[in-house]
Amino acid sequence: MGNKKMTPAEEQYKKLEQKHETKRPVLKNCLKAFLVGGIICVIGQAITYFYIYFFHFTEQTAGNPTVATMIFISMLLTGFGVYDHIGQFAGAGSAVPVTGFGNSVISAAIEHRTEGFVLGVGGNMFKLAGSVILFGVFSAFVVALIKTLLTMWGVL
Repeated sequence: MGNKKMTPAEEQYKKLEQKHETKRPVLKNCLKAFLVGGIICVIGQAITYFYIYFFHFTEQTAGNPTVATMIFISMLLTGFGVYDHIGQFAGAGSAVPVTGFGNSVISAAIEHRTEGFVLGVGGNMFKLAGSVILFGVFSAFVVALIKTLLTMWGVL
């Protein structure tokens, strides 16, 4: 495609297209994603400390309820339409943390709720998040298998 000679009309159109193309504020978008992602992580850390202080979890055991709480909060915010605004503002800063997973699950469920609970919500809820769940479960299985074999062989 790079070797193809463009006609004068194509060249003129390409120049016009480049002139009117909106410039994306990449640095600004990266900064917004970094800040919002950081705020989400600070909230997650505060929730972890909450579980440690009030429910006497250890740092290792507080992770699971913290993740569940963060996913629940993101699902609530998605249901009320707030997380969509956060996602529009922050982009990947709201999609990369675990809250993005909760958002993707509940968004699909909300979108297909008119088709019924079984075929609509149940059938479409995990379309986007299903691959993430599958990869997580399979990875956990492989890691557990390797650890079990290493333990049996006396390496660990």
